[in-house]
Amino acid sequence: MRECVERTISLPLDLEVVVVNDGSTDHTAEILASLDGHNPRLRMIHAERNSGKGAAIRLGLQHVTGDVVIIQDADLEYDCREYFKMLQPFETPETQVVYGSRFLGSIEQMRFLNRVANRLFTLMANILFRGHITDEATCYKAFRTALLKKLNLQCRRFEFCPEVTAKVLRSGIPIKEVPITYKGRTHEEGKKIGWRDGWMVIYTLLRYRLFE
Repeated sequence: MRECVERTISLPLDLEVVVVNDGSTDHTAEILASLDGHNPRLRMIHAERNSGKGAAIRLGLQHVTGDVVIIQDADLEYDCREYFKMLQPFETPETQVVYGSRFLGSIEQMRFLNRVANRLFTLMANILFRGHITDEATCYKAFRTALLKKLNLQCRRFEFCPEVTAKVLRSGIPIKEVPITYKGRTHEEGKKIGWRDGWMVIYTLLRYRLFE
């Protein structure tokens, strides 16, 4: 986590880095304490208990003041140097949402079943919401802050991705994609997402198509 934060704040960009400690029981709090005050662009938010990725994003969003938000996991599966690619489309005022597509770029160490699941979720999102994206489940999603705050997110865990994709596409907002690189982790290295989360993706996509 320290390496991810240090890499991010070292980028030659005008960034505000909002770090959410989602009630971690490892050494996250100590690491953040050692970084606190070392960079005025760094903001630390501590949740009282672990509630999941979606809840952490919603909490962090309350403290964002910049014009564009990029989602970043701390596990280094994604390279923060590709922020430049993610931000470039926002030079056009009409751009509202940008996804970093692993399938348009390069992928290392993604299991076959994960590839199949990612393709399935993307196909399902495109069919249900008339989208034209190649990577629904990518972590690298960027939004105009005002738009993301208007979406009234309800997610708590990994259903953030299908919920935000469904709400954006349902609103008729086009999602632009840029190619990115991805180096996945194994379960032994701490990969947490599993088959139960896959069912939640399907449920969430259907929920926002059929019932809300």
